Amino acid sequence: MTTTVNVHEAKTRLSALLALVESGEEVIIPRNGRPVTWLTPLATRTRPGSRDLEGKVRITPDFDEFSDDDADAWYGTPADR
Repeated sequence: MTTTVNVHEAKTRLSALLALVESGEEVIIPRNGRPVTWLTPLATRTRPGSRDLEGKVRITPDFDEFSDDDADAWYGTPADR
């Protein structure tokens, strides 16, 4: 479930809002009616490089090789340069 509270209410009810987030709820905080940020439990967020991605990403042995075909695709053929 998601709760929306304005900035003033977020400032005055921060502890209560954090309790909601700890229970798994997200809180959206708009300013002048436009969403600016949200509070969400850190455990549900996946960060690049985190252990959450272990076993889900595979990097091939040729990952960092840059071929002539790659150069042509990125920069155009020699005649185009």
